[in-house]
Amino acid sequence: MQPDMGPVSATICGLLILLLGGSVWIGISLFLVGIGGFFFYSDVAFGSIIANVAWNQTSGSAMMALPFFIWMGEILFRSRISSDLFRGLAPWMDAIPGRLVHVNIMACTFFAAVSGSSAATTATVGKITVPELQKRNYDHDLSIGSLAGAGTLGFMIPPSMMMLVYGIIGDVSIGKLFIAGFIPGFMIAGLFSGYIFMRCLLRPDLAPKADDRFTWSDRIRAIPAVAPVVILVMMVLGSIYLGWATPTEAGAVGVVGAFFFAALTRSLSWDVFKVSLINSVKTSCMIMLIVMGASYLSNVMGFLGITRALTQTVVSLQLSPYMLIVILTILYLFLGCLIDGFSMIVMTAPLVLPLIDAAGFDLVWFGIYLVVMIELAQVTPPVGFNLFVISGLNNDDLFTIAKAAFPFFLLMLLATVLLTVFPEIALYLPGKMK
Repeated sequence: MQPDMGPVSATICGLLILLLGGSVWIGISLFLVGIGGFFFYSDVAFGSIIANVAWNQTSGSAMMALPFFIWMGEILFRSRISSDLFRGLAPWMDAIPGRLVHVNIMACTFFAAVSGSSAATTATVGKITVPELQKRNYDHDLSIGSLAGAGTLGFMIPPSMMMLVYGIIGDVSIGKLFIAGFIPGFMIAGLFSGYIFMRCLLRPDLAPKADDRFTWSDRIRAIPAVAPVVILVMMVLGSIYLGWATPTEAGAVGVVGAFFFAALTRSLSWDVFKVSLINSVKTSCMIMLIVMGASYLSNVMGFLGITRALTQTVVSLQLSPYMLIVILTILYLFLGCLIDGFSMIVMTAPLVLPLIDAAGFDLVWFGIYLVVMIELAQVTPPVGFNLFVISGLNNDDLFTIAKAAFPFFLLMLLATVLLTVFPEIALYLPGKMK
């Protein structure tokens, strides 16, 4: 006999929130809730399903790509390539209103294109730019706010760990998701830079002129410092876009390229190799555990009929597609204050994807929308990871950093509106893929 879906759904969601709030590992929480759902509400042999889920979710080519991209980001994070980015971009930013604050945006954009992690992007760029901007008496709020906002681009500009996880859970093309993130990512970076430009045009004291002056000769000589990141981006994403390599093969090429450039800049050592490899294994195992747990919980939802019942309920309300997105946006903004991005994906995807599909939205587009929601979660207290990273860099409290990042939070909301009204922003490039 099929149980009443209302109490069952409330019990499962409540138990999941209780476990996550109790600091139980995300992957373990998902498995425990899934086992409880099968044990108490069905007679399904939950042990055999665990084995099938574990194998199916970790043996696919998409999951094989994950460790490569994580390792590539770790190598760049721990080599001199990241610090060279500031040195290479600074001469080009000096002549426009906002000056070196734009380096926060540009450096995060470039590093995001090879790291895949928001926290790594924020930490790497912040270690370099925050002391430099403080030394030059730049406005503190503008400096840390722009870093908090731009650091979230690590999730949007491919390759992105969040896109990989969403693609695996939602069975969406990883290559199309990667390509779809380009235009929205650069659009958000452009909105950030435009805001800084206008703000500093009205108040030049926010970004005071420095004593040093850069000539065109200095700018030309700075190009080689940026070249490794640009070449890596072209190698990795160009090979996917042109159909020369799968995401897994492109990730392997990226790792080889990262090692090559780290050696070329004389910043490759045994310690860098060892620490980057160990951290990559730890991060990959953590993500794989979460993905397996999410898939297992998704199976529970399917067996118990929760997904079908929720879909039928929402369809019966006859909401317009835009109203559905408004409701989901409010939901994700609330969740972003409480849980991290991975949890947002794994908790909601099994329930939300059928609704999105029924409403006629493209699942690639929804992946980009979901990444923007996760970016917003990165700068909302009390669980915004970028806030913690920046707090560790300069000892500001979380709410001070969140207040400084609020204008960039609003700009990301504007980007969400633009993506919803003009979905081709995300779907144009995937439509051109071979």
